[in-house]
Amino acid sequence: MHVPMFTTVAVMTLAVGIGANAAVFSVIEGVLLKPLVYPRPDELVSVDHTAPGVNIKRAGFAPFLYFTYRGESRTLQDVGIWRTNTVSVTGRAEPEQVDSLDVSVSLLPLLGAQPALGRGFTQQDDSPGSPETVILTSGYWRSRFGADPSAVGQRLLLDGRAREIIGVLRDDFRFLDRKPALVRPLQLDRDKTFLGNFSYAGIARLKPGATMALAEADATRMISTALDRFPAFPGFTAQTFREAGLAPSFRTLKESVTGDVATVLWVIMGTIGIVLLIACANVANLLLVRAEVRQQELAIRAALGASWDQIARELFAESVTLGLVGGIVGLAMAAGAVKFLKAVAPANLPRVDQISIDGSVLLFSLGISIAAGLLFGVIPVIKYVGPHLVGSLRSGGRSMSDSKERHRARNTLVVVQVALALVLLVGSGLMIRTFQRLKQVQPGFTRPAELQTLRISIPRSLVSDAVQVVRTEQAIADRIAALPGVTSVGFASTIPLTSGWQDPIFTEDRISSPPQIPPVRHFKFVSPGVLQTAGNSLVAGRDFTWTDVYDKRNVAMISDNLARELWHEPAAALGKRVQERPGAPWREIVGVVSDEYDDGLNQPAPAIVFWPVMMSNFNDETPFVQSSVGYLIRSSRTGSSGFITEVGQAVWSINPNLPLANVRSLQEVYDRSLERTSFALVLLAIAGAMALLLGVAGVYGVISYSVSRRTREIGIRIALGARHAEVTRMFLGHALRLAVIGVASGLVAAVALMQMLSSLLFKVRPFDPFTYAAVSLGLAAAALLASYVPALRATSVDPVEALRAE
Repeated sequence: MHVPMFTTVAVMTLAVGIGANAAVFSVIEGVLLKPLVYPRPDELVSVDHTAPGVNIKRAGFAPFLYFTYRGESRTLQDVGIWRTNTVSVTGRAEPEQVDSLDVSVSLLPLLGAQPALGRGFTQQDDSPGSPETVILTSGYWRSRFGADPSAVGQRLLLDGRAREIIGVLRDDFRFLDRKPALVRPLQLDRDKTFLGNFSYAGIARLKPGATMALAEADATRMISTALDRFPAFPGFTAQTFREAGLAPSFRTLKESVTGDVATVLWVIMGTIGIVLLIACANVANLLLVRAEVRQQELAIRAALGASWDQIARELFAESVTLGLVGGIVGLAMAAGAVKFLKAVAPANLPRVDQISIDGSVLLFSLGISIAAGLLFGVIPVIKYVGPHLVGSLRSGGRSMSDSKERHRARNTLVVVQVALALVLLVGSGLMIRTFQRLKQVQPGFTRPAELQTLRISIPRSLVSDAVQVVRTEQAIADRIAALPGVTSVGFASTIPLTSGWQDPIFTEDRISSPPQIPPVRHFKFVSPGVLQTAGNSLVAGRDFTWTDVYDKRNVAMISDNLARELWHEPAAALGKRVQERPGAPWREIVGVVSDEYDDGLNQPAPAIVFWPVMMSNFNDETPFVQSSVGYLIRSSRTGSSGFITEVGQAVWSINPNLPLANVRSLQEVYDRSLERTSFALVLLAIAGAMALLLGVAGVYGVISYSVSRRTREIGIRIALGARHAEVTRMFLGHALRLAVIGVASGLVAAVALMQMLSSLLFKVRPFDPFTYAAVSLGLAAAALLASYVPALRATSVDPVEALRAE
C-alpha cells in the first residue's frame, strides 16, 4: 500500500473511533461528571421519601415534613420545598401559559441564587395572606419585558390575580434541569398543615461533617415525632402513615437530576470503546503489512548498528503520530456531533447545556490517541523488531513470508475484530428487538398523528363557580368540534402518556377497621367522550355522561388491570363501590376501561381510577372541579399551523383570557416517550455499523493480502490442474474459519456482557436466541462476502507469470 493511501486509511479509521469516544465522553462529562452549578454542590441533597407499605418508591416531600425538618434537624443546614406549576399570564398582549416554580423562602438562598435586579423573597413574602409577589427569570424578563429594569415594581396578572414583580434572577441561574419563567412564594400555612400531601419536592444542604446516612437516620427520628404533631386528613390517623412505612430516601442532588440516564451513557461509552479497539486492530493489521514490506530496510538498519530499542522507539513514534493525527481529525468530528446533539436535545438527556468540547475532553482525547497509538503499534514491534531481522536480510524475506507464524498475528487481529463486532451487533439487535416490542404495545389510544393536544387552565379568579368552569370547558370542546376536519373532542386532567395525581383507593368490600392505606393508583378526571376521541375502548359497562357530570352523580370507572386485580373479571367490577378516602362518598363503578400506559411504554400499565371532571365532594373539596385540563382533538388537520390558529380562535371566542399551553400532537408525545430507547438504539446501531464495516474490512484485507503473498503457490496449483472453484474455496474457507472463530469468541463475550443491557430492554431477554443466531449468521455471511472478491481474484493468476516472477 502506498504511503499516502496507508496514512489516509489509518488516520480516518482512527478518527472514527477516537472521535466517537470523544463525543460520548463529552456527554458523560457534561451530564454525569461536572458538578452542579451551585456553591458547594456536594452538600446538596434531594429530599425524598418512600412508603413500601403502599408500594411507593418515590413519594416526594410534604409540608408537614418541611416544617419539621427545618425546625428540628441536627444534620441539615437548611431545607427548601418546591413544586412546579403552570400559570396564565394575561394583560400583556395575547394570553400565555408559562411554567412557574413555587418555592419556600429558604430555597433560592440554599442554592446560592441571587437577583440581578430587585430583591429576593423574605419571610413576609412567604407568609400566608401577605401581598402576592413574583420573581422573573432572566430569560422571561428579556423576552417579555425587553430587559427593561423598570419591570421591577410593575404588577403582573397571573391566573387573574395581580402580583408585584420584586426581582429578576441572574443569567446564570439554573434550577436542576427545568426552565421556569417565574418564581413564586408558596405561602404555606403551618396551622393548616395536615399529614400527607406529598405533592412537593425538597432540597436540603448537609451540615459540615454530616453524611447521607446520618441525615436519613435523623429524618427517621423526625418523621416519628411529626406523625404525632400534625393532624391527619379526615378519615386517616397517624397509624395509617406508620403502616405505610414512611421513611426518608435521600440522594445527592446530582443523582436526582441525572436519574437513570447514567446506565445508558456508560453502556454507550463501553460500546464506543469497543469500536476504538476494533479500529486499533484494523490499523495494527495495516502496520503489520507495512512492517513486512519494510523488513529489508529494518534489517539493514540493524546490521549497520542501529539498536533494537532505537528501531522500536522509531516505530512507536510513527504509530503514536498516527494516533495523534487521528485524534485531531476525530476531535473535529466530535465537535460536529456535539453541536448536532445539543441542537436536537433529546428529552431524556439532562444538562444538555453543560455538554461541550472543553479541557477535560481534550485531555481525554489526547490520552486515548496516545494509548491507541501504543496499542496498535506494539504488535508490529513485537513481530518485526529483534535479532530475527538478520534472518530476513539473509533469506531475502521469502522464507519468512511463507511462514505460518507470520500470518498468525494478522489472523488473530481479524478474529478479535469479528468477535468485538459481534458483541456490538448483538447489543444493537437486542435494542432493535426492544424497539419493536415497544411499538407493539397498545398504549390506550390509536392513530396518535391525528390527535392534537393542548392544555387550558381556568383560574378560580377568572371563573369561580364550579358548574360554570365545566360549562366553559364543554363550550370550548363544542366550539373546537365545529371546526372543519374535526371528528371528536374530549378533555381530561392529563393526556395519555403523562402521569398525574396518585393516591390510594378504598373499596367497599375490602374495608378494614381501623382503615389501612391500600396501594396508590393513578387518578384521572375525564369528560364524557374523551375515551372515544383517544381511541380507547370500554371493556365492560359504560362511559360517563354529561348528566353524570352536572348532576354530580357518585360514579367512577377503573382500568382493566385494576378490575382484574381486585375482582378477577372486568364485568365483576361493575356495581362495586370505591372512595378516595375513608368518610368520602361511595362511588359506583359504571365502566371498565382498557389499560393506558401513562408511565411510559416501557413500564407496566398503571392501575387507574377515572373520575368525572366535577363532583359534589372529592378529597374534602366541595364542590370539586377539574379546572386545568388537556384537550384531545381528533382531526385530519392535526399539526398544521392554520389548524392551531383556528383552535386558538375557537377558545378565545369563549373566553379571551385563556391561553393555550403544551400545544403538540399526541404523536410527538408518543415519540418522546420512546426517546430513551431511541437514543440508545441509534447510538448502538451506529457503533454496530462501524464495527461491522471495520470487521468486514479486516477480513477483506487479510484475504486480499494472503492472495498477494501466495501468488507463487496459486500459480503452481493452477499449473498442476487445480480448478478455479477449488482455489476460490481455499480462500473462502480461510475467511470462514476466521469468521467462525471470531463469532464463537464473540458469542462467549456477548453472553457475559449483555446483562449490562437488561435495564434498557423491554420484553426481550439479554440472551435472546433469535438475536444471537441472526447476528452470528449475518456476520459470517458478511465476512464470506467480503472475502469473495479477493478469492475470485486468485483465480485470475497466470501460472506462467507467477512462476517467472519467482
